Amino acid sequence: MRPAMNSKSPPILPQHEVPARNWGMRLLEPCITVAMLYLIALVTRDEITGNHAVLAIITFFVSATVFSLTDHSHMLREARLLDFIRVVLTGWMIVMAVLLLLGQLTGLFTQFSMQTLVIWLVATPVSLLVGQMTVHRITYSMHKTGQSRSVLIVGVNDVALKLADRIAEHPGLLMQVEGFFDDRDLSRQPEGRHVPVLGTMDELPAYARNHNISTIFISQPISAQPRIRKLLNELQDTTASIYFLPDLYVFDLIQARFDSVAGLPVVAICETPFTGINNAVKRVTDIVLTSLILLMLLPIMLSIAIAVKITSPGPIVFRQRRYGLDGEEIIVYKFRSMTVAEDGDKVTQAKKNDSRLTPIGGFLRRSSLDELPQFINVLQGRMSIVGPRPHAVAHNELYRKQIKGYMLRHKVKPGITGWAQVNGFRGETDTLDKMEARIAYDLDYLRRWSLMLDLWIIVRTIKVTIARENAY
Repeated sequence: MRPAMNSKSPPILPQHEVPARNWGMRLLEPCITVAMLYLIALVTRDEITGNHAVLAIITFFVSATVFSLTDHSHMLREARLLDFIRVVLTGWMIVMAVLLLLGQLTGLFTQFSMQTLVIWLVATPVSLLVGQMTVHRITYSMHKTGQSRSVLIVGVNDVALKLADRIAEHPGLLMQVEGFFDDRDLSRQPEGRHVPVLGTMDELPAYARNHNISTIFISQPISAQPRIRKLLNELQDTTASIYFLPDLYVFDLIQARFDSVAGLPVVAICETPFTGINNAVKRVTDIVLTSLILLMLLPIMLSIAIAVKITSPGPIVFRQRRYGLDGEEIIVYKFRSMTVAEDGDKVTQAKKNDSRLTPIGGFLRRSSLDELPQFINVLQGRMSIVGPRPHAVAHNELYRKQIKGYMLRHKVKPGITGWAQVNGFRGETDTLDKMEARIAYDLDYLRRWSLMLDLWIIVRTIKVTIARENAY
């Protein structure tokens, strides 16, 4: 199924999560991982040294980063044991992979007893599972007994209703929606939803004072600014925390978030996901994985180079101009698989049983082995392992005029594999519909990016490559 280009129920703009839990609760997982390391060292009578402190610090920050992406305060009310197991195992496997990689590169794990490491790696996810389920049970009980923050929502619209639904579905947020306030007539509410309102915006301040409301969400259009200002002035006589849900969701948002420029608040509507720490995580991951892959594949790449050279005349490596980050031209490397080297104003895509293929060109393309030199592009910083596939310059100039949002895919570095390729859009895109679908997945990747998604795409790429789907 093609991802939607503009969802009617988008997520709330991220930057700082509405504080449903205190920092102590958010540090549950990293504290458990570190505590288990020292506990198992004591049980196995492993001598505790400075190496344990180093491993504990690394584990703390890695697990804090990974488990923040799978925060169990957002587990559904009806979450089952399998849901918790999936979250814990997914998070711990990523943490373990990072730790094993760092341990291999630094030799840190050689300073520990193998027995201690194995027991720790196996026992920790069990402790994490118990911890997450215990906290979920406690927060659910607190929610049932009314120990939640009371919430009012100003406005009855798609965004406001989505927020109310999510609060109801996630008891870990410890919020309870008391009701809605709106000046509009009930007939103007979203189609299919008729929500009773507690009163008008003028009546809300008194209600908030009398019922000791702790949190108020204002979901009003920007055009209602005078009414919003009046409401905010009157709410200063209460102790409620106030949040604003802007009506920016009419736009096709990509990495939308709140930010600041020289101390002034701004709202990002279309931005790359790779800013700040995300950019560092992406680059470090690319360098580490690419270095390991090139070391493992070096004999294969040398064999392919020799085969290309002796089976057809021409260069071993084909260099083609592509658009990279921010639309800047880059040179992308591939093992030559064709008898021609098209890089002009017109580039014909490869087709099934293409007559231009060299004797081994078809095999190279079906197996994607022709893409291996692009790992050099990754080390150069021109490409990433995962990202939208780079198109020939001629194709970019053609499709940017035909497909809305086409150039937004260049907000990130092009990739050797991508979200579109593992969802069936690999190989020739001989119709506009196919290219539109590919671009939809590329933009969906920009919206949804996470390290976990990148790792999933890499795993899926291996499966797709082995199956040789849509490659020729």
